[in-house]
Amino acid sequence: MTQERLVFVHGSGSFGTAAWPTQHALASSYDCLYLRRHGFEAGADPLPTDFAADQHIVVDALGEGGHVVAHSQGAISAMMAAVERPELVRSLILIEPACLSLTADLPATAAHRALVGPLYDRRDSLSDEAFLQEFVRLVFSTEARHPATSEARRAAHRLRLQSPPWEAPLGIVPGVPTLIITGGWEPLYEEIADYLAVTGARHVVAPGAHRPQDTPDGDALIREFIAEHAGPGA
Repeated sequence: MTQERLVFVHGSGSFGTAAWPTQHALASSYDCLYLRRHGFEAGADPLPTDFAADQHIVVDALGEGGHVVAHSQGAISAMMAAVERPELVRSLILIEPACLSLTADLPATAAHRALVGPLYDRRDSLSDEAFLQEFVRLVFSTEARHPATSEARRAAHRLRLQSPPWEAPLGIVPGVPTLIITGGWEPLYEEIADYLAVTGARHVVAPGAHRPQDTPDGDALIREFIAEHAGPGA
């Protein structure tokens, strides 16, 4: 019996299997691919965002079709792939999706852009660490750790190179079963989820801040939605 393909798309932090610690066990039941988006190769110099390249990475990973699970900024390329090749996507799960270009004129998104946009405007004049510290303070209201290792310094440099998510060329996914999971902590993500729910997606809150997929409830929602939309004999 052929296993269902699951494609996992990470956000702006950890990548590959490290981004999905709670979903590792799914590899015993499914054909799981834990992607690295463009510019996220371990040990390599980071690269600026390339939305089209990320889209093609997701499409290529789907092969003959499967389910896509994406977190935060990874939801952008997941949605783009589903718009381009909806026949390949059996289900789409977006966790805290940073799909700000869809809600650019709505209140929480507009407030976020007003808060964070000036930081992006002056990022070329900032060091990687200075950008990291200010980004974390603005977005998460906390302090970032000093990037003491070479990989942490690469991550800080990569973050400064990333395009603002409101610049992504997004459209609504046609006819693909879609689940939105949010952590219930930030109005921005609830606004995006509510917008997508109006277009036909299912929205569920699983308390867990920005990573509800790491909670038992969030993990169960992922498993249940995939099983609900699995093909015959899966």
